[in-house]
Amino acid sequence: MKKRQLGQTDLYVSELGLGCMSLGTDANKAQEIIETALDEGINYFDTADLYDFGENEKIIGQVLKSVRDQVIIATKAGNHWNENKDSWSWDPSKKYIKEAVKASLTRLGTDYIDLFQLHGGTIEDPIEETIEAFEELKKEGLIRYYGISSIRPNVIREYIKKSNIVSVMIQYSILDRRPEEEVLPLLKKNGIGAVTRGPLAKGLLSEKMLEKATEKGYLDYHLEDLQEVIPLLRDRLSDSRSMTEIALQYNLADPAVSSVIAGASSVQQVKENAKAISVAPLLEEEIAIIRSITKMNLYDQHR
Repeated sequence: MKKRQLGQTDLYVSELGLGCMSLGTDANKAQEIIETALDEGINYFDTADLYDFGENEKIIGQVLKSVRDQVIIATKAGNHWNENKDSWSWDPSKKYIKEAVKASLTRLGTDYIDLFQLHGGTIEDPIEETIEAFEELKKEGLIRYYGISSIRPNVIREYIKKSNIVSVMIQYSILDRRPEEEVLPLLKKNGIGAVTRGPLAKGLLSEKMLEKATEKGYLDYHLEDLQEVIPLLRDRLSDSRSMTEIALQYNLADPAVSSVIAGASSVQQVKENAKAISVAPLLEEEIAIIRSITKMNLYDQHR
């Protein structure tokens, strides 16, 4: 599998990363999925301390232990589970970030984290304090690089202006083209890698297509819109491409994108996603067709 440079770092990440949130807590099943990802050439694994109360990190750390020097582990912090573990609160304080990284290192069974990310954030956060925490962790050698996971353009701008982030994880798909206007060009201009999540739009852009549609629709697409747009995409684009191929290749077509993160709850899903990444890139005509059919959404309340 091809690799791309993450921003301006010495990290080269596989074009497809494994989003680990949907691995579950069955260690044997998760191990099979992770090992399949490795076999397919995936070297980038994305988790968070929030997933399964930290069990996700434990499983990943155990499975990747023997290949630790060959993989890139990304995790996140900022969401603090309460004592009952039935809800969490947002805590981007320096104190909490520095506690969280040590807990993640223990669960992952590693001495360092390749990419440590802030798991969200708002413009009202104590951004300078959060940055200070990341910078100190970098100096201490506990993390190699840091980034943020955010869909808020104003927050992303602040971190670009004030910090040394190397990446931004952002939701992006054919049905969520919001990053194209404000975020992706900004990241490209500043040499920051985009790591995209949600490329299959909750399965709407997979082979299951409208089976995954609900009455709620998706973002600013009503159900009726989806019933029109998705079959049209299928009909107007080459029959030789699967919907998964079209979806993942659309993300990779943007020059700011370093890696596309896709979750998998089965070995088969990993293989399908890897196959979709390995096909020929979309042609300019195909990209033009996609953009003529879909909406150029803009960020509204998430600023």
